[in-house]
Amino acid sequence: MNILAWVVLGLLAGAIAKAIYPGHQGGGLLTTMLLGIVGAFLGGTLVSVLETGSLAFTATSLSIPGVVVAVLGAMLAIFIYQKFARRAY
Repeated sequence: MNILAWVVLGLLAGAIAKAIYPGHQGGGLLTTMLLGIVGAFLGGTLVSVLETGSLAFTATSLSIPGVVVAVLGAMLAIFIYQKFARRAY
């Protein structure tokens, strides 16, 4: 997947995940994009594990199912980040 597709997928998935996830996440455009890209990797890896039973670090593609998986992965990334951020205080 080329860089432009990564940027679009990251922005789309990150923005949707931030809108769905309860509470305030903060961050700007770059943070939202990185959140979506991390979500694409998390979601793609989890789907790969569920489908094949083996661990393979993959990312989703820029398609409707790929965006859904990336949004779910981004929501998981928000959850994990908030759990670790609360322990730091």
